[in-house]
Amino acid sequence: MTIPTRALGDLRVSPLCLGGNVFGWTADEAQSFAVLDGYADAGGTFLDTADVYSAWHDGNSGGESETLIGRWLARRGRRDDVVVATKGGGHPELRGLAASTIKRAAEESLRRLGTDHIDLYYTHFDDETVEVSEIMTALDDLVRAGKVRALGASNLSPARLEASLAFAAREGTTPYVALQPKYNLVSRDTYEGELAAVAAHHGLGALPYSGLASGFLTGKYRADTTIDSPRAPVAAGHLATERGRRVLAAVETVADAHGVPMASVALAWLAARPTVTAPIASARTTDQLPALLAAATLTLTDADLTTLTEASDTAA
Repeated sequence: MTIPTRALGDLRVSPLCLGGNVFGWTADEAQSFAVLDGYADAGGTFLDTADVYSAWHDGNSGGESETLIGRWLARRGRRDDVVVATKGGGHPELRGLAASTIKRAAEESLRRLGTDHIDLYYTHFDDETVEVSEIMTALDDLVRAGKVRALGASNLSPARLEASLAFAAREGTTPYVALQPKYNLVSRDTYEGELAAVAAHHGLGALPYSGLASGFLTGKYRADTTIDSPRAPVAAGHLATERGRRVLAAVETVADAHGVPMASVALAWLAARPTVTAPIASARTTDQLPALLAAATLTLTDADLTTLTEASDTAA
């Protein structure tokens, strides 16, 4: 499979980003390595993780995903083959976006990843107790030191994003080039509107997380099916709404027409949305990879896109 790439600032990335939130959580080291091998061998070049993954799991303290990815990069010799994105500000021991916290968090991520640079570094959660001037200056220091190549923001309000970009433009510091919002066919309101408008105005690439709505858009969760998964309650919530059932039916119709899995369609819809560079999706096992990878080369027709968008409209 030949996977094309898209521009993200000065970076070139796959149109399907492999999420690392499951590594060290629902996927152990062997499973994580197998998924990473399968993704890279298929031509995937874009990995996403965070320093907090997966502190929420019993026995974990945060950094498990970065550590596994770092081991994989070293053992496979793939560091130059992939764009590595991670996030700071959410680790239990390094919360917030004070300048000193940002710099310490980045150093810890570099250590766990076993690399001398992070290709794309996000602020994971906003910290409104810190002025954007302090945040953007600290991030710029990391770029100027060669420890980070490009900057992104996640879970940031339109006002704070605009203020951050305005500061960078005014002071000549490194601006954000990427935005990571929660965005999928059943969760559109958070991103579409003012936040997407800011991204479009400034030319930021959106890299949506939760692209499959915690597995709901894969179609594996049905009213008559019980699945033992930590994400099942989220999917059940979508299934309980008329909109969720309508979206699921539309995704299934389009998937059947193309002869592809439903997950491929849901991700391809995202990839076709204005401002979106690459959706993020994770795989716990290699069996889940083909559906994700197929999205990178699937082209939906205008009619397909209309069917999906209308089904997910809240006013429908």
